[in-house]
Amino acid sequence: MNLRSVHPGRAIGAITAIALVAAISGCGLTVPTDPDGSLQNVSGGELKVGTSPDPGLVSDDTEPPTGSVPDLVTGFADSIDADVDWTIASEETLVTMLERGDLDLVAGGFTDQTPWVDRAGVSRGYPGIDGADGRSIVMLVPLGENALLSALEQYLDQEVGG
Repeated sequence: MNLRSVHPGRAIGAITAIALVAAISGCGLTVPTDPDGSLQNVSGGELKVGTSPDPGLVSDDTEPPTGSVPDLVTGFADSIDADVDWTIASEETLVTMLERGDLDLVAGGFTDQTPWVDRAGVSRGYPGIDGADGRSIVMLVPLGENALLSALEQYLDQEVGG
């Protein structure tokens, strides 16, 4: 290609794009981001999880809670070498605790229609979870903790599909 035949605006745009990529790659930015280090903090440590009872998904008749959602959370915790510390409360209480940093993950009967999207990071929906009865179940993490959310979704993709 003859550089003299390249439109000056395209050449400047290409140079700008190359400079931007070089600048970003040199600043240590990693994707996905994890500004509070949630994934790093829970890996090999303790995963603080909140849940609410939901028929078919979560039963709080025993300690720890049982059901398909607690089983998935426990499996995820095992995959990152973490122990689960459970909290059982109402959805609103759990989301408030998540915002304050008292919980790392909230899981239960939340669906992809959850009203908490402006207060929590929300996973993709998973309709294949046992007991969901056709609902697309999601899990919540603190806003901005994309590395934790990404690791959770990778685990859920393997276990129940996307």
